[in-house]
Amino acid sequence: MRRAIPFYRSELLSCHFFKPLLVEFVSLWYTKYMSACKNSLPATKNLNPIHNQYVRMLLEDFSDYAIDETQAPEFKGKWSTFYKDQDFKSIDLEIGTGNGLHFAHRATQNPDRLVLGIEIKFKPLIQSIRRARLESETLNSVMMRFNAYKIEELFSENEINNIYIHHPDPWPKKKHWKHRLIQPAYLEKIFKVQKPGSFLDFKTDSKCYFDWATPIFKNSPYKITRYSEDLHNSDYASENFVTHFEKIFLRKGQPIYYARLVKK
Repeated sequence: MRRAIPFYRSELLSCHFFKPLLVEFVSLWYTKYMSACKNSLPATKNLNPIHNQYVRMLLEDFSDYAIDETQAPEFKGKWSTFYKDQDFKSIDLEIGTGNGLHFAHRATQNPDRLVLGIEIKFKPLIQSIRRARLESETLNSVMMRFNAYKIEELFSENEINNIYIHHPDPWPKKKHWKHRLIQPAYLEKIFKVQKPGSFLDFKTDSKCYFDWATPIFKNSPYKITRYSEDLHNSDYASENFVTHFEKIFLRKGQPIYYARLVKK
């Protein structure tokens, strides 16, 4: 008598007809599952502010200048009037503000522009808005806790101006490159929400990431107007704001890679 074998090892699964379908199904399921995991965020309202001072500061102390993942999409198409007594004509966005040095600099030097920042982690979010509020005399900065991959949920087409992406996670291992922020589909997303004539500034200390991003930039709808594999020894150095990450790598003699893309 033939011994019964599990379904997943039967001849049905090993036949030439069914196996490709199974592989395709599993691949599709896994892609959607990973995408859902990447795009999900633990709800701020479910976190205990007693155990995390930065959650409390987002919900209370800085609630007029910082918003969570449920509030941010409500301002889609209406960011220019975030502060009711003002109507900003220009809106800039920094994706991943870190400790907020550049974010605060932008807000201070451009009081007539609304400066938005996106962060997932609570500590850098609060550091950024706190620094901006201490340094800028104008109500023109807003931080939001949101997943930058879903930027289309935050902005309408042609709603914002310049975008800054400085030193994003390089995901150095090849198997993790799919997690990098710079992807063809993502550039198409941010291209749509930017106004014509606006630019995207990209800086990284990772040559591997820059080499990965360059062909994506070239094949995108943007036009590359600035490009340097050693920013601090380039014609653009005098205009550059040195971020916290840059200072660390400059001390090590590490070049900073830079590109500016313009929406024509």
